[in-house]
Amino acid sequence: MAGIISYVLKPALPTYGDSAQYRDGRFGNAMTWPARSFWEGVGLWRDFLFNKPADTVPDRAIPVKEMSLAGLLAAPDNSVWRLGHSSLLLKLAGKFWLTDPVFGERASPVSWFGPKRWHAPPIALDELPPIEAVILSHDHYDHLDHGTMLALQEKVGQFIAPLGVGARLIAWGVPAQKVHEMDWWQRYRVGAIEFIATPAQHFSGRGLGDGNQTLWASWVIRSDEVNIFFSGDSGYFDGFKTIGERFGPFDVAFVETGAYNKRWEHVHMLPEQTARAFHDLGGKWLYPIHNGTFDLAMHRWDDPLEQISRLAAEQQIPLTTPLMGQPLALLAPHQGSPWWRAQQ
Repeated sequence: MAGIISYVLKPALPTYGDSAQYRDGRFGNAMTWPARSFWEGVGLWRDFLFNKPADTVPDRAIPVKEMSLAGLLAAPDNSVWRLGHSSLLLKLAGKFWLTDPVFGERASPVSWFGPKRWHAPPIALDELPPIEAVILSHDHYDHLDHGTMLALQEKVGQFIAPLGVGARLIAWGVPAQKVHEMDWWQRYRVGAIEFIATPAQHFSGRGLGDGNQTLWASWVIRSDEVNIFFSGDSGYFDGFKTIGERFGPFDVAFVETGAYNKRWEHVHMLPEQTARAFHDLGGKWLYPIHNGTFDLAMHRWDDPLEQISRLAAEQQIPLTTPLMGQPLALLAPHQGSPWWRAQQ
């Protein structure tokens, strides 16, 4: 019951009149598209809840490479591990950084309903090393998990978030001095690492009536040694080309590849759009994220990785697909393996 109440009754969020993205009490995208009719929305939710094909969920265990604190501490700088979905653990400049960490059992406001994860995280939350900063892309449940944030706050030095997302954290009890909010194109440095909040084409909200009251963003994360891009969630738009021109090329581009459908391609890219975004960004290696952990769409669970693998072969895109928990050297990536296929 408490979960339902917290879903409906959200804390009041600040207004951000100084942001170019904030208009009439809501954040918006540079591009607009026709609003979906009421009945179109009903049909979409009906299909999502009741007409999903059986193969949107794996019929076998997802392979996961177990991680340990000792292994992380001994690992070299400029390494990354995917913990699931869009959660990345980065080791840069001798410190650890997390993107969109979700350790919860479900991407949902309640513990008894909603998309359930297919695999355990490769390392337990309480076994993580101290985290210099958590970097958040937006406030949807598969990217911002209430329980994870509260459990992490003693271990994390800072939370770096788009406008309004930080206010949510503070309302949940995260100390305000640990929270740094950013608008698109703003820069923030933590030690040797610079963070640049870059545009994305998406939306936000966690309950009834709070749609688009917080901002969404992609991120450029760079040091003197490495330059990476983290897409968060986004439809395809010309902002990728602008980001690439201003901040590329990127050693590794972590780009959303999953939870797509033609009916919502303006906020989640189709695989061919992921490939196009990678070219726009000027990436050296593509690491597809936003797949392999939750059932969030109508496609087969393995379709994102099959499709992007095909496109990468056709377009000569250097593609890396490590196991969950498998380390990757950002400056010398390996190809990984087709772990989503039944026969290895």
